[in-house]
Amino acid sequence: MKMQLELSGLCLVAVFAMLQSLAGGAVAQTADGIENAIAGPGDAARGRSIAAERESTCILCHQLPSDRGDGSLMPGGNLAPPLVGVGARLSVPQLRLRMMDSSRLNPQTIMPAYFKQDDLRQVAAGYSGRTILQAQQIEDLVAWLATLK
Repeated sequence: MKMQLELSGLCLVAVFAMLQSLAGGAVAQTADGIENAIAGPGDAARGRSIAAERESTCILCHQLPSDRGDGSLMPGGNLAPPLVGVGARLSVPQLRLRMMDSSRLNPQTIMPAYFKQDDLRQVAAGYSGRTILQAQQIEDLVAWLATLK
């Protein structure tokens, strides 16, 4: 286990160098998160809308909490866990890293790297050199995910 943590830490060094250039500034590193926002403050309402859109792909793998407030879930995928309670389990920096590029923590993950543009495979020509989501969209999603306690 200790060796895996050290390896993850070494992998994180590379992602933080890339993030500094993408975010245009310093990115504070923690063991498994990204401290600094990569855009303006996130808007939780916009984040929920992004998550529910098919284009973001969140709903293809995860079930989202419904708006009813009764603990029910919206129809969604079952390839990944429901997002209920994720804000209680993960900190904002942890959520940010997982949204940007969760493969830095788990190279075998099936979760897309939403804010990565290098070292990608099988990328459609129209998406080459681009990130899946913009920096502000990442911050909006992180703001919403953090509310899911």
